[in-house]
Amino acid sequence: MAQIDLKVPSPGESITEVTIARLVRANDETVDKDEVLAEIDSDKATLTLNAEDAGKLTWLCAEGETVKVGQVIATIDTSVKPQASVKPAPVTATTKSEPKTEPKAAPAAPPAPPTPSHYANGSASPAAAKLMAENNISPQQIKGSGKDGRITKHDIILALAQGFETARNAATNTWKGSRDTDRQKMSSLRKTLARRLVSVKNETAMLTTFNEVDMSAIYAIRAKYKEQFKETHGASLGFMSFFTKAVTEALFHFPAVNAMIQGDDIIYHKYCDIAIAVSAPKGLMVPVIRNAEQMHLAEIESAIKTLAIKARDGKLTIPEMEGGTFTITNGGVFGSMMSTPIINPPQSAILGMHNVVERPVAVNGQVVIRPMMYVALSYDHRIIDGRESVGFLVKVKEMLENPTSMLFGGKSPEALLLNL
Repeated sequence: MAQIDLKVPSPGESITEVTIARLVRANDETVDKDEVLAEIDSDKATLTLNAEDAGKLTWLCAEGETVKVGQVIATIDTSVKPQASVKPAPVTATTKSEPKTEPKAAPAAPPAPPTPSHYANGSASPAAAKLMAENNISPQQIKGSGKDGRITKHDIILALAQGFETARNAATNTWKGSRDTDRQKMSSLRKTLARRLVSVKNETAMLTTFNEVDMSAIYAIRAKYKEQFKETHGASLGFMSFFTKAVTEALFHFPAVNAMIQGDDIIYHKYCDIAIAVSAPKGLMVPVIRNAEQMHLAEIESAIKTLAIKARDGKLTIPEMEGGTFTITNGGVFGSMMSTPIINPPQSAILGMHNVVERPVAVNGQVVIRPMMYVALSYDHRIIDGRESVGFLVKVKEMLENPTSMLFGGKSPEALLLNL
């Protein structure tokens, strides 16, 4: 018997243990080469274990088990190959006439083997999962139309629009009055996140300063150019690219906000690697856009889209989440009005965006209704003084409220947005 041992891959330096999050293929199944067999959670990212060859799979571990990096967790017996589909013999032309015979009834074709379900089948995107939770919809009630059967936000909206019967519609109170509990093991990613957040509170002098931004100018630019922008660059013109660009400009004027403490030294970065907090199905991910200070809005939007899709699908690599110098998080997508974001160590500051709400504000002595957003900057007071933190946030506010003069250098937005 030819046997291949499958070992736990290394997610990165300093990581010695991982958790078997999900077994995609069952024990004693025959699998194809390169097929995804399992999902593995480390304290930084989710990895997949793929078949190195075709054969019969035998698991040496269980779902939810914690295993060592390099440990053999499965074997593949390559002497047992997946059953190949039988192809009909090709029909060749002949000049010799054959005697006519009555056609015989073709034998009944054997039933087709069931198509194996893709590991993404039935899983929901973050936006879809949020809608499902709000309406008490289970994945079994929805047929996904996304790639490999993934449930999309559109699937949920369509089901609701067609009069989909949800638990929320059926009853106003879904509590059953029991005293049951559900104990679940904390994932490696969640344990690491918890440990890092507690260390930030204990090891930094964290303060938060607030301001508010009038989003009227950005709203006007997006309304005028978003369709042309998408046609030209293949990416939507969102808020995040404006904020990322404003942050990189403000960091140039306040370099301490882009610095970090290392021992007894302060490291000042001559570049802006902006980390974007993304909500993924398995927890918070913070992928990094490298050298964002050199990118235009279309490049930033494209990079954010690529990283967000990878986070949703659990395909972010550790190098894509390491080395950021400043972080932006957007709680507004979940409806947050105001919050104090926690610093992403070893960085020294993080900018929090919130939801946009139309509010009455005073402009030139007149009360007008404007789309307003609260912004928050949490910073480490050991390295960043109050003057720098407040000045940085004011600079971001000025650039967002005057994007033509500040972000575009006085040039035409049309020329910069559409003819890059």
